[in-house]
Amino acid sequence: MARRGTLFVVSAPSGAGKHTILRQVLAHDPDLAQAITATTRPPRRSEMPGKDYYFLDRNEFQEKVRCGYFAEWAEVHGNLYGTPASELTRLLNSGRDVLLQVDVQGMRNLRQGGHALVSIFIMPPSLDELERRLQRRGADSAETIALRVRNARDEMLARDAYDHVIVNEDLDRAVKEFEALVSKYRLETVS
Repeated sequence: MARRGTLFVVSAPSGAGKHTILRQVLAHDPDLAQAITATTRPPRRSEMPGKDYYFLDRNEFQEKVRCGYFAEWAEVHGNLYGTPASELTRLLNSGRDVLLQVDVQGMRNLRQGGHALVSIFIMPPSLDELERRLQRRGADSAETIALRVRNARDEMLARDAYDHVIVNEDLDRAVKEFEALVSKYRLETVS
């Protein structure tokens, strides 16, 4: 019987560096796949539909919720986000390990749904640094940045619900910590 992949669920406040870390980890490890999630928020300049997210309008998303399309879904920052159940099943059954980016609600929903997973929370070194990163990114208004920083305070309180916490103060070190966790769980599933 083929090995079923391990699901690594990753959460972080906006601006903590989650996308940057995962992009580097994925570039170094061909046995990792990233599950693409759906959202109702508009794409950012650098995002590609079907590569970064499945971009849906609110009505389309809500219809998919009613049909049981998502393994988990939640409303975050006024937008809907969800993970297509078929996407997770396909990737995990292929034997590849899967990275899934979700918020705290999404991780809890997956756990409550009985999904086997390894949860990793990525923290900024401080809220001040988080705010600086969001400002440098230049993707959000001052009001949106303030909301994201307020939400980050609450999200960071949930870090104890995760199996592992990585503080992204130094990007190279954070990437190495993440890669070490993936290797550790691979060794456990092989033995």
